Amino acid sequence: MLLMFLFSLGPVYATPAINEQGQDGDFSNTLKVTGTGTFEVGVSVKDRQLALEYDNFMTGDGDLEMDTGTVEAQKSAKIPGLVNGSAVPLDLFENTRLTYSGKTPLVGIKHISSNSFWGGIGADITETFSVTEMDRVGSSYFASANPASYTGDPNKIAELLKASPVQTVGIDTRNAFNGTWQTDAHMHKMFSKDLKVHEAFTGKFDVEKRLVFHENPGEEKVQPGCGIDC
Repeated sequence: MLLMFLFSLGPVYATPAINEQGQDGDFSNTLKVTGTGTFEVGVSVKDRQLALEYDNFMTGDGDLEMDTGTVEAQKSAKIPGLVNGSAVPLDLFENTRLTYSGKTPLVGIKHISSNSFWGGIGADITETFSVTEMDRVGSSYFASANPASYTGDPNKIAELLKASPVQTVGIDTRNAFNGTWQTDAHMHKMFSKDLKVHEAFTGKFDVEKRLVFHENPGEEKVQPGCGIDC
């Protein structure tokens, strides 16, 4: 089963890209594990300067093989993440491969959000599952910082923004599972836009999914005294 959703949003007054910080912080976490028994694995990142909220947690008791990594940086050029198979600058990139089987369900939740109160686009994605068997390959990606913050050359700015998926929140996943798997996503723009996605499957399924919220950070020019149709 193939499930694909792509939201490409560019309202007249788009949310501007967040300027990169002069002094930035980086975070990296990698884990590779094979074994049988009980486990808990979790990563949480809250970064107001990037308008980023990210949580990823799993717990289970069974046979596990997993290779996972999460990196975050306030200067997007430091993370060459993959989007649509191409390397692009990101502020957060997570990639996980895992195989699980056990009588006790593997329970997991992943949530990634671009917080509008902190200057983000107001989009969030939540993925949850409770499964006794799972083969999974998945990634999360997030970009909000303007990679052109330190140049005044308009041609260079346009080139850097074109290469960067700035103001993007997305997940890619391929799952074969026995149990329940669910995604919920939402984007809210006050007085103008409200988008929701909900999907839930219980049983034995193969699912391939891509879900992306993207807002062009460049505002369209509107002539004084004109409406959006001028």
